[in-house]
Amino acid sequence: MNVSAVQIPDFVALNERIRQRYGHWFERKWVRVMIYVAAAGLALFAVVWTAFSWGLPSNDKLLSYQLPLPTNVRGYDGNPVQTFARERRVELAYDEYPPLVVQAFVSAEDKTFFSHGGIDYPGLVGAVFDYSRKSVTGGRARGGSTITQQVAKGLLQDDSYAISRKIREAILAFRLEEALSKEQILELYLNSIFLGRNAYGVQAASRAYFDKDVDELTLPEAAYLAVLPKAPSNYDPLRATAKALARRNYVLREMANNGYITAAQRDQATAAPLGTIRYGASTKFRDQGGYFMEEVRRDLMKRFGENPDAGPNSVYGGGLWVRSSMNPVMQDAAAEALREGLAQFDGGRGWRDTGLTIPVDGDWANRLRIAALGTGFKDWKKAVVLSKAGNEAQIGFPDGKTGVLPASAAVQPKRGVGGAAFGFLKPGMIIIVKQLGTNSYALRSIPEIGGGFVAEEVNTGRVLAMQGGFDVIGSSYNRTTQALRQPGSAFKPVVYVTALENGLTPATILVDEPFCVWQGASLGNKCFKNFDGKYSGPKTMRWGVEQSRNLMTIRAASQTGMDKVVATAKELGVGDYPNYLSIALGAGETTVQRLTNAYAILANHGRSVAPTLIDFVQDRAGKVIYRTDNRCQVMRADNGGACNAADWDGKAMPRPPSRSKQLLDPQAAYQMVHIMEGVIERGTAVVLRDLDRPLFGKTGTTSGPTNVWFVGGTPEVVAGVYMGYDQPRSMGGYAQGGRIAAPIFKQFAQVAFKDMPKIPFVAPPGIRMVRIDRVTGKRVFGSFPTTVDPKSSVIWEAFQPETEPRRSFRQGVEEELDAAAKTATVATAKPKRAPSAPKPQQPADSGEFLQKQGGIY
Repeated sequence: MNVSAVQIPDFVALNERIRQRYGHWFERKWVRVMIYVAAAGLALFAVVWTAFSWGLPSNDKLLSYQLPLPTNVRGYDGNPVQTFARERRVELAYDEYPPLVVQAFVSAEDKTFFSHGGIDYPGLVGAVFDYSRKSVTGGRARGGSTITQQVAKGLLQDDSYAISRKIREAILAFRLEEALSKEQILELYLNSIFLGRNAYGVQAASRAYFDKDVDELTLPEAAYLAVLPKAPSNYDPLRATAKALARRNYVLREMANNGYITAAQRDQATAAPLGTIRYGASTKFRDQGGYFMEEVRRDLMKRFGENPDAGPNSVYGGGLWVRSSMNPVMQDAAAEALREGLAQFDGGRGWRDTGLTIPVDGDWANRLRIAALGTGFKDWKKAVVLSKAGNEAQIGFPDGKTGVLPASAAVQPKRGVGGAAFGFLKPGMIIIVKQLGTNSYALRSIPEIGGGFVAEEVNTGRVLAMQGGFDVIGSSYNRTTQALRQPGSAFKPVVYVTALENGLTPATILVDEPFCVWQGASLGNKCFKNFDGKYSGPKTMRWGVEQSRNLMTIRAASQTGMDKVVATAKELGVGDYPNYLSIALGAGETTVQRLTNAYAILANHGRSVAPTLIDFVQDRAGKVIYRTDNRCQVMRADNGGACNAADWDGKAMPRPPSRSKQLLDPQAAYQMVHIMEGVIERGTAVVLRDLDRPLFGKTGTTSGPTNVWFVGGTPEVVAGVYMGYDQPRSMGGYAQGGRIAAPIFKQFAQVAFKDMPKIPFVAPPGIRMVRIDRVTGKRVFGSFPTTVDPKSSVIWEAFQPETEPRRSFRQGVEEELDAAAKTATVATAKPKRAPSAPKPQQPADSGEFLQKQGGIY
């Protein structure tokens, strides 16, 4: 193209024509003033717009905006069990809201919503005028915000009473109208608006006030919810019923004026009562889970963060869906059993003051409701002393109701002081009571003793139940995972399974006699003793475990090597301990969760399992963002992973490889479990025998005694429990694991195992079951074990290959041959044989020797 051919406009001529046509107007002063003012106004507007729009969300961010949603937790069967929320919200699509609800909120808040561009200019003028007037007279001006502006206010998260906030709000409203449709804006509004009772959004409020979904709301109910955005507390259905009815009826009139309902519908709805439920009545699983759910919450916060600013999958904003391993039946059984055990142990020690007080004037019910004090049992209630006169105290409850506490129901002495507890009650004190009659209550107190309980699935390690104390409210210290305690004799299976791996057998004879060891010049001589201070002479390893004999355990540890014992303890995750013999008696600290997991490994034939509370986590869109078993990563293949195959390739279903490893010899692990079955049948946990199912376990009692333990279970579920003071001190001389801890497990098992099949423990390949005399450990022929008498002298014992007792063709023949061989050896070495020492008397064992039962060795 020829550049010279391009026509260039004559801007000089154009300017001259404009000056000739309009120049005479600029000669007038008032015109120039108006132009300068307009230009200055436009410049000022541009500056203000730029300054106040700085940092506001862009259109792209508005299109991708997601409301903060709570995290929902399901149990092992998929049913909801808990929710983590600071803002209780259920997000619905616009089409899921009935027209009745939409019409009620539009009539109440912004009747021109579908026609304006984000700002209601007549309303804005009125609001400005009212603000100017209130600036002089005082007070807060009425709002003139549209629904769009209210959504913008929620996005800004700014509730300041300032013109600057209103300007930013207006700018953002324009952006919302530009980026989103009216339906999308209204959807945001209906899902985000705060309506009281910690309900954000109409669906959450519908549940909070009427225990209904939005599609079940009646006309008067929808109209009442529409009055709440202004000020939920001003229209509380209980405290401000008249104001709530008047405002609801106003909304009904507006709906009729806008043509949404007829006059007859308006009149019928106006005559209806509010019909709301009491606050909290619609919360169906608020308290379920307790310590278990608190542990889940802590885990989630470590992985994904707590608040929305931590990322899109935060606990209190990400809308996560969590599948936990909690079994609701077992969880309730564990919580009830531990609470019963704690309360029973602590009950005779007097009344304990909670140490909490509140003012009893004004809204005392709300102060009591938010007080951090859990009651544990369903029939125990939190109350406040309102007044006391004569032999009665007037008490109040979180729901505003009152009752009477007679002096006769508070006669227990105050702990550490003495004197009837009723005499120490004062107005404002928060107490715990149990209902006796229609309006009469008895005083109770939270146990001072603490404890922990955990139940775990053997094959997977999934935690089915966890109770870390009496009540998580007011005491989030989880004694199951956080309390380090000495396990005492509950640690002994770690010693004995190590011994079984290193040549000892269940029939090995260990001497139950005094044992001392020199610990060096600084520590001197250390002598060990049994719990009862008595000795029983030579006995089998099985007998030593069943009767929990300390001296036999020490000898087994010494013979095996404490270095091997502590290595096993570390391998099982019980603890990392120094190489001291006292560790064999449970002197090293551990948690009930760690020890229970070690028992699960024993029941799992020595294969590793790790305790887990979460199976998997999904984001708000349903995408799995975390799996405990990481099966997809393990199965990852060249095609992007076996979990994400586009289609079936005709091959067999891919199986994830085993993620566990063999920590113990499977035969030794089974032998240990088989020995601990005897603890239930005739040992220190015989209280569990009448559960009438295959069980194994071990009790534990530490010096003092300061802690009592029981850990054990079935081939499918293992559970552990301990009880002790948070600041360890003596529980009293009668406290033993078999008397206190084992009954707690029993109460749990009666509920948790009720419908479970009775499955025996299965031996791994290679185990040889041999009939022996359980007292002497010798092999038996001619007699068979009996299931009628658990103390039968003949039992089936598990042996590893080539470790079972040698066959004897007649009683005592092997002893005679061995004695003759020893005599010949001694005679060769020493012609003059020293006189033989007198044979020690065989200790008595309740007359249960095989010789009295018949049969041959």
